[in-house]
Amino acid sequence: MGRKIKRNISNFFFEYDTPRMVLVRDKKVGLTFRLIQFGVLCYIVGWVFLYEKGYQNVDGIISSVSIKMKGLAITNLEPMGTEIWDAADYVFPPQGDSSFVVMTNYIITPEQKMDYCNERPEVAACKTDDDCKVQNVRQSQGQSNDPALTESGIMTGNCTAFNATINTCEVYAWCPVEDDTHVPKPPLLSEAENFTLFIKNSISFPNHQISRQNLVESVTSQYLSTCIYDKEKDPLCPVFRLGYIVAEAGQTFSDIAYKGGTVVIIIDWHCDLDWPVRFCKPTYHFHGRHDENPASRGFNFRHARYFKEDGVNKRTLFKVFGIRMEVLVNGEGGKFDIIPTMTTIGSGIGIFGVATVVCDLMLLHVLPKRNYYKEKKFKHAKNDQKKTLSKEEPIPSNSSLQDSTTDVKNNSDGLNIYDTCWSTEQARL
Repeated sequence: MGRKIKRNISNFFFEYDTPRMVLVRDKKVGLTFRLIQFGVLCYIVGWVFLYEKGYQNVDGIISSVSIKMKGLAITNLEPMGTEIWDAADYVFPPQGDSSFVVMTNYIITPEQKMDYCNERPEVAACKTDDDCKVQNVRQSQGQSNDPALTESGIMTGNCTAFNATINTCEVYAWCPVEDDTHVPKPPLLSEAENFTLFIKNSISFPNHQISRQNLVESVTSQYLSTCIYDKEKDPLCPVFRLGYIVAEAGQTFSDIAYKGGTVVIIIDWHCDLDWPVRFCKPTYHFHGRHDENPASRGFNFRHARYFKEDGVNKRTLFKVFGIRMEVLVNGEGGKFDIIPTMTTIGSGIGIFGVATVVCDLMLLHVLPKRNYYKEKKFKHAKNDQKKTLSKEEPIPSNSSLQDSTTDVKNNSDGLNIYDTCWSTEQARL
């Protein structure tokens, strides 16, 4: 029993199995095999290594963005008179982070105060007081006896004259109520097309310990004071004209300024850090988000200026239409690393096995002599032969390996078979 265990352990550590190899001289199979190998080689070298840079360790970016707007616009509306609008008036929020709104049009409701007035006809038209005691907005009530609401305020339950022909429900709200049915056209702040936008972007590749700004080495103070971004002439200038951004996003400025819209500015950083860091530079892309559904187009929100007059709180309400700007930063930085290099090489070597699989399928299932190749490729051992062998030639209890190799060559039909055999010598006890 001990000798058997010892022999099994010895065989496990000191034996080596190698597969049987069959050399087939066939033009179709040989050409297919080399073409597949060549295609795999081109894929590994051309796509994986050169294009995808599979030898690099790729690191994501950490980014921060700050925005500044410049430009003036002038309006002259009753009863506000002539007004000058600068960045403090038309940029929301004022600090200008990576997402902000530039106002291009608005509807003004001046000098509102808390009072009783009529609701708009399209919201709460009525014929009797009973029509003014039901809920007209999608807003849950805490109790069933709470007063009914409209878009503007609380309904008093009275149906009063809005004008000579129409009656509407009376409400307690900021009066007069807003009338936003008529949007000014052309846009009131059409000068916004020439507003300029300054983007300052800082990024870092933490794993590679590299930091960059979009104010690269060629962007000096003198250059920054005069340049305007152009993708052909000045692709590195961080100052953008609003009209140019909208045009590059595939939209017309007068259309988007009328009821507002959304434009996305994408800053791409794709850097090959095997080269000097000065070659790591940003590229800018612009995309517009189109409103497909006519039920709700554009972008708007409400903004109010509060003041007190004769001890009464009042406000001027603005329904603001504008261009919502979203600045997105993405990218990656790659640098040579031995681990991804070896991983890529190992994966490529594994892909070479596709050639063997395809050629075996042709050899054993497609070619006219497939049955002949099957006989040469596979060795079959029958059960009755195994029983005879076990009776006539018992396996010795102790055996030693003898390095004798027999090469069996069969040149018929261009087929060579290389077979490695092991022999044993019975030990004398």
